[in-house]
Amino acid sequence: MKRPFQVILLVLGGLGLLHASLFTDLCLRYVKEGMRPMLIASGVLLLVLGVAEAWSHRGPHTGDEPGEHEEGEGHGGDGDSHGHDHSTPPRVAWLLFLPALSLLFYAPPALGAYTASRQAPRAVAERQHFDPLPATSPLPITLTDFTSRVQQDREQAIKGRSVRMTGFVTPDKRGGWYLTRIILNCCAADAQSVTVRIYGAGVLPADTWVSVTGTWHPGGTLGTKSAPVALDARTVKNVARPTNGYTDALPLTSS
Repeated sequence: MKRPFQVILLVLGGLGLLHASLFTDLCLRYVKEGMRPMLIASGVLLLVLGVAEAWSHRGPHTGDEPGEHEEGEGHGGDGDSHGHDHSTPPRVAWLLFLPALSLLFYAPPALGAYTASRQAPRAVAERQHFDPLPATSPLPITLTDFTSRVQQDREQAIKGRSVRMTGFVTPDKRGGWYLTRIILNCCAADAQSVTVRIYGAGVLPADTWVSVTGTWHPGGTLGTKSAPVALDARTVKNVARPTNGYTDALPLTSS
């Protein structure tokens, strides 16, 4: 592979990583916040390697790289003993530019309703103990905690309580929609979703972030697996995507 090609690829890759992780928040579409320092370090390293590669071969152009003429000598001047010319990168190598350029000029969208609608919801861990709920009304609660309270809390503390949850809209093909959060353990490859069925509110566009206030939708036996993880919505309010959008935590906003 020609050195100019290597230098350009290293520099573009470094700039792409720094653009996504240092100068913008694009990296948070694909990885957790804790991975950002490693991405920044990787971008800086690629830039340093690119500059070092260019600096190490500075000076007047000498034509072909060392050894290219020697390779062809004695074989009829055809480039090498097999008649191939390795003075230019193989065409497929140009595809290596696509990931770097995509980070600079076109970033794929964040994970959302498309991903959530094509996977089973994340299983909620079994809980043996539940702390008393605060008297706050409406009660801010995560989708995971709501699910646990509905299907595992034998004390039925969630019954009749007004709660508020935040997530994005995932339309159901059969009608209606789910309030959804996507959870990353590390990166987009291990994404899992947690959902709550919403009743009493019109369907909004997919991936719309909303805050929903309402009460548990009765059905089955509350505190057992037969109880539906669903909410009768009283109000639905559009909100900005929180900075911790890839966790199922109470929403945080940018300062």
